[in-house]
Amino acid sequence: MTGAPVPAVSCRGVTIAYGATVVVSDLDLVVPRGEMLALLGPSGCGKTTILSALAGFLPISSGEIHVGGRAVAGAGRHLAPERRDVGVVFQGYALWPHLDALDTVAYPIRRRGVGVPEARNRATAILERLGIAQLAHRRPAELSGGEQQRVGLGRALAREASVYLFDEPTAHLDATLRDRLQLEIADHRLRSGAAAIYATHDTAEALAIADRVALLRAGRLIQEGSPTTVYERPIDLWAARLTGLASIVDIRILGAGTGADAGRIEVAGSSQTAVVATARQLPAGDVRAIVRPDWIRLGGTIPGRIETVAFRGAYTDYRLATPAGTIDLRAGGPPKAEAGETVGWSVDRLWIPAEPLEAANRAI
Repeated sequence: MTGAPVPAVSCRGVTIAYGATVVVSDLDLVVPRGEMLALLGPSGCGKTTILSALAGFLPISSGEIHVGGRAVAGAGRHLAPERRDVGVVFQGYALWPHLDALDTVAYPIRRRGVGVPEARNRATAILERLGIAQLAHRRPAELSGGEQQRVGLGRALAREASVYLFDEPTAHLDATLRDRLQLEIADHRLRSGAAAIYATHDTAEALAIADRVALLRAGRLIQEGSPTTVYERPIDLWAARLTGLASIVDIRILGAGTGADAGRIEVAGSSQTAVVATARQLPAGDVRAIVRPDWIRLGGTIPGRIETVAFRGAYTDYRLATPAGTIDLRAGGPPKAEAGETVGWSVDRLWIPAEPLEAANRAI
């Protein structure tokens, strides 16, 4: 009888400190083989620190880290970075100034015993996929920040590691190139079967690229789940703010609907049926709920005055002042109303987390 598969990465009770300052506290995290995990959190929450500890660049204060089932840190053990079978792309690039782009990417291939001509052929193919083959013979001082970032990514992909660590690898790139590199990262990971941990403060990037998202607040893991789960069912108000635009509305639950998550609600005196998803059992009565911009529609019996209109191309964002609170609403296409107009709106779904919402009548 075979046991459970060995995860690509396992952190158990990991605490990391800089001197007397604890940056990451009691981290428990498991990343299965082949999974892309996004670490999502604001600047200073500990994302880079976690990746540095996983890579072996930082010692941990307590706990254990396993990579591929092998202990690499903890209980007096600290395996060197080159012995951890991880590929790393950090924000600082860390390119060797004396090597051009081609030899930088070829270096980890040559370390596996591949001859120089073949290593350079493989490196050229990676540079081509990243759109920088024409820069093969330029050194870091001759490259822009975005170009250096792509060379660093190419070097990590050439590593053919079992785990990849990405620290905001697309932060300095334009939108088109960012999308291209995200696809390249995803394609390489799927072809290789490697796991990856992708640190970012960009919610859209985390939701788009990850199989699972872990939310970090002040060095602590506060929620993890599929992109859909963390977006539609945030654990609290802070998590809702982190994972996208949201508003708090005052509602009254009038009764249960036909489905497990359906219910009749009253918003600003207007009774309607909507999906009322909750993290706990709720009796009928007054509550505060989170609503996302895409859960609301223009048109309906609830009144609102448009405060701002922002055309985004594929959709338009509106901010409405309503008796239930200030709400953000997103509708497809160009603007259908102007600032100052009074419109009707309706809500399709709401989320009520287990932790009470302490701030009402305010877009977040």
